[in-house]
Formats: sequence, C-alpha cells, structure tokens
Amino acid sequence: MQLDSINLCKRDFRMAHIGNMLVVFVIVGFVITVDLWAQDKTDYRVLPADFNADKEQQMMRAYQRPQVHAALDTRLKELEAALASPDAIAAYQRKRQAYLTRVFGPLPDRGPLNAQVMKRLQRNDYLIEHVLFESLPGFYVTANLYRPAGEGPFPGVLLPCGHAANGKAYTSYQKASILLAKNGFVVLCFDPLGQGERRQLIGNEPHQIIKPGNEHNPIGVAPILLGRSIAAMMVWDGMRAIDYLCSRPDVDAKRIGCTGNSGGGNLTSYLMAFDERIVAAAPGCFMTTHRRKNESPGPGDAEQNLHAQIRDGFDHPDFILSRAPKPTLILAATHDYVPIAGTWEAFRQAKRVYTVLGHPERVEILETNDKHGFSRRMREGMVRFMARWLQHRQVVVFEDENVPTLSEEMLQVTPHGQVRWLPNTRSVFDLYTESERNLAAKRPPLTAKVVRTVTGIRSLEDLPRPLVKTIHSKNSAIPKKLIIRPEPGIVLPALYFPGGSHQPILIAPGDGMNSAVEQAREWHDKGHPVLIVEVRDTGETSTRNWRFPGADSFIGHMLGRSWLTMRAEDLLVSARWLAETTQQEPTTIHATGEAVPAALHARYLEPDLIDDVQTVGGLTSWRELMTSRQGFRHIHQVVYGALKFYDLPDLQKPSAKKDQ
Repeated sequence: MQLDSINLCKRDFRMAHIGNMLVVFVIVGFVITVDLWAQDKTDYRVLPADFNADKEQQMMRAYQRPQVHAALDTRLKELEAALASPDAIAAYQRKRQAYLTRVFGPLPDRGPLNAQVMKRLQRNDYLIEHVLFESLPGFYVTANLYRPAGEGPFPGVLLPCGHAANGKAYTSYQKASILLAKNGFVVLCFDPLGQGERRQLIGNEPHQIIKPGNEHNPIGVAPILLGRSIAAMMVWDGMRAIDYLCSRPDVDAKRIGCTGNSGGGNLTSYLMAFDERIVAAAPGCFMTTHRRKNESPGPGDAEQNLHAQIRDGFDHPDFILSRAPKPTLILAATHDYVPIAGTWEAFRQAKRVYTVLGHPERVEILETNDKHGFSRRMREGMVRFMARWLQHRQVVVFEDENVPTLSEEMLQVTPHGQVRWLPNTRSVFDLYTESERNLAAKRPPLTAKVVRTVTGIRSLEDLPRPLVKTIHSKNSAIPKKLIIRPEPGIVLPALYFPGGSHQPILIAPGDGMNSAVEQAREWHDKGHPVLIVEVRDTGETSTRNWRFPGADSFIGHMLGRSWLTMRAEDLLVSARWLAETTQQEPTTIHATGEAVPAALHARYLEPDLIDDVQTVGGLTSWRELMTSRQGFRHIHQVVYGALKFYDLPDLQKPSAKKDQ
C-alpha cells in the first residue's frame, strides 16, 4: 500500500513535470510567435523611429516654413517701398482692403434686425439690457448692453468676446463693459458663434447640452468648401451688432469703438480693418506676426486662419495698417503665449506708417506684466484710450477693487439659455446646407480644367520627377523599402513588391502601411506588382506633438494650398514611377481613409495613368460635412471653394482627354 502510494506520487510528479514543460513550451512558443509578429510588423517601418520627433522640425512644419518666410519677406519689401510717401501707403492699403473684401465677402443683404430687449437689470450707476437680434433671418445673436446713467447720446463700444465657453458672462468681459459704462460709454458685449447662448453642438431640446468646449474648429470646415470662412460669419455678426448700436437714439453713430481680448482681439482686428464705422479700436492679446505665431503657439482656431492670407501678403500688422491713421491701441501681455516679440514688430510697422501719414500719436501699445487675458491694467488703459479718442477727454481711469459681476443665468437673454431652442431658429448647419444647395444648382459642367483651377493640382508634365531611394536592411526579401521624394522637403515611405505581369496596383492607406501589407502580398501572389505609399502627413510622416491635429493644414490654407492637393500630387508622382518602373499602365489605386479624396482627384485628372480607384472608408461626399458635428476630422480633405464647382461623387466618372 505504501509502495503503491510512492509510485503514484512519482507518476503524478512526472505528469506534473511534463505538464509544466508543455506549459513552458507553449508560453515560449507564444512569446516567440508574438516576438516574430512584432518584429515582422516593426520591420515594415521605412523611416527612423524618431522621425518627426523634433517638434520644430517636423516634416510639414519644416516644408512650409520657407514658403511662409518667402511670402512674408516679399510683403516686408512692399511695405518698405510704401513708406516712401502717403500716396504709396494708400496704394498699399487699397491692396489689403481688396483682400479683405474678397475673403469676407460677398456680404449678405442687410435685413431687419428684429431687435428685442428681453429684460433690464438696473445697477447702481448703469443699466444692463438683455438684447436679442437677428444677424440673418432666424439666426440669432445674444448680447448684453451696458448703458450709463444720463440721456446721451453716448459713444458706443462693441465688445466681442474671446474663447470663453460662457461668452459675454465671462468675468473680465463683464468688468471691461462695466468700466466703460461707468465712464460714459454704451457697450454691446455679444456672444460669438459657438459660445455663450449661441452653442451649435447641442441637442434640439432644452437641457440637451454637451460639456462646453471649443466649437469653432468643428463648425469651421464646411464654410471652407463653400468658399467662405467661419470668420466671415463672425464678422457679419459684429457688423450687425454695430448696426444695432448705431440704431439706438442714445448712441452717437459717429463715435464707435471696438475692443476685445484673445479671440475677441482677433475679431476686433477683423472688424476695425473692415468696417469703416469703427473710429477707435483696441485689440488685446492677438496682435503679433505670422512668422512668430506660426512657430509658437501655432495657428489658432478656424476663424483665425484666412484663405491665402500669407500668400497674398496680409500679415497681422495689416489689420492696423489697413485703417491707418485711425486711432488704434495694441493691448499686449508680457507673458502671453501670443509672441510678444511679434507684437512689438507689428507695433513698429504701424508706428512707421502712422508717422509717414503725420499722426504718430494715433497708434500706441500697452504691455502689461501679465499672462494671456483681459487684465485689470489692460481694461483701464483701454478705457482711457476710448475716452481720449471718442470723448475727447484726457482722464485717469482706475477700476474699483472687487467689482461685482453677475452669474451666467442673470445675464441670460433667451428663455432656456440657448438660441438653438428658440422657435423658428436656424443653426449654422441650416445655413451651410442652404448655401450648398444654392451652389449645386448653379454649378457649371465639370472638366479637368475646372478641377485643376480649383485645386491647383499640377499636370503630370508639370510635376517633377521624384528621387527614389531603396533602403537596405538585414532582410533583403520582398517587399523592398523605398523613400520617394516628390519634391524638396517631402519624403514618402513606401513598400514595393516587384514582379508580375498583371496590372500594377498602388495602395494608399490612410492609416499606415502595416494595415495594407497582407492585402499587398495577396495581390503580388496573383501576379501584380504592388506599391504601398504613405502620402504626406499620414503614417510615419504624421505630424505629432503640436498644438492640435490639423494645425499645419491651416498654415497650408493661409498659403493657399490644400493638403488634398499635395496628397493628390504625391499619388500622381508615385503612380507614374510605378508605371515607368514596371513598364505597364494604367494603374489601379486602392485608397483608404484620409487618402480617398486625393485618390479620386488623381484618377479624375489622369485617367490614362490611373484607370480605377477602389476605396474603403474615408470621405465620399463633401456635402456630408454641411451637417457634420465632427467636421474637423476631415480638415485635410477639403479644398477652398470646391463646392461651387463639384462634389466628390462627381469625380467618379473620369474626365475626357479633351478636357485636359
């Protein structure tokens, strides 16, 4: 019995040992398999792992930087020549004003404001009126009007808000409005589009509201396709707000000022350059230069980046120069993320122009030792400035300590706190949809010439021959690693599967090469030569570690170039190389994700080179973005003004050769 027990224990031990060994083998085998899979996956990488690791020298930033500097250098030479005489300055101004007319126009009809004072709050020495008006039919603007005691008429000051979720209820904007009212100004502080009571990304019923956030980028993509910008809509709101101020008997329409901070400084800059009624202006925490701002912090939200602004030589200081010699005060903060060095460069340019025009005292700068914000010293300096130029008074203004402000609910204009919940209201999505429908009804017949004109995509004859380099690695088997250089400063990682007598296939994966290797092997096994190429700013060359995804594309937008245009050219160059290397054409493109719109354009424009496009995912119609709440995901796939002429489905039929 004891012996049997011992033998049983030995047997159990041997079985356990064998079991443990099997577990070890399984685990080791699993680890080896995982390691080989990981090694195989990693092995497909073409560029070094630290590519784009340098925040300042990432590919698209470095590629566009010389273009930006060249355009701005040309502008500086033009400005220097303009300083020769007042007449030369006038010519310089006319060119900048013509640009603003193009980028902000055409203006809608000035319909009735249908303004209503919804409520009044009497304070100790000023009155707050809750104002609601329509900048467009059914498109409401909410505002608080601060009125001083007395009969007037008083000078009027428009105060656009910066990027505060609660808009006009933000503490520093209340304090600025109160300080102005206490010193004899009627102030209209209004909610910008997407802020305060003018949120767009909310539900259709009261209390269906998401967490406050920045809405300008999500709703700023659709108007690019329409050949407009969200900035034009915000400028129009501001102009209609001035219309309201000027319509009041207690406001002197010939004494209008404008001031705002951050995003409000941006809108103040637009309005003071575009609306001649603004006599005195004080933009805060915005004025700098593109050369400085593009580096740090980088482009701002959608409304701050005007189409072809840099290409056409319109820099931040031109918002001041365009209105010279009207009184202008630059409000700045030493420790702002808006580059203070650029602020002083802008001021110097303005001071020189105003001096040539004989009014150097009409442009000044106020720099506070603060961070970004409409600080107390800024508010005091702004009021002193407005008093000098709109009231003809030299006064020393100080703000009281602990100025009482009101809650967002007390300043609320609409019954439920959002214009979207008013009867018969229209949203930006309604306006976009209506505009797209009107454009679609007027589109001319589509030709390759039209598409080239709209996009700027060059013909094959005009595109340079790429430099193609094979990367040598330990594994010399297929696929071959390539670097394709379509133009100086741009590298496109690629994998090439040579051989085969069937039609060449070009794969353009929107989410990186690894996702396409298995499919490429299948086609290669069937006799197709296959090239996988990552178009710029996808996969290994994706921009990283910078302000927000898409910031670089806004620099391209200000240079007048679309990401889609550049990516389509990447595909054309790659397809031509593939055809010449294999001595076979035409080529079929298989595109996914972000590469889809570029592939559709490449095939439409060069049907002899690319006879078919197969797509998976990606954007298939620009019309979808008219109502999309996530439009900014597609910022790389839009072309300025394209919906005036065609939509993506129109590219499904290749262009005829005669249209080339």
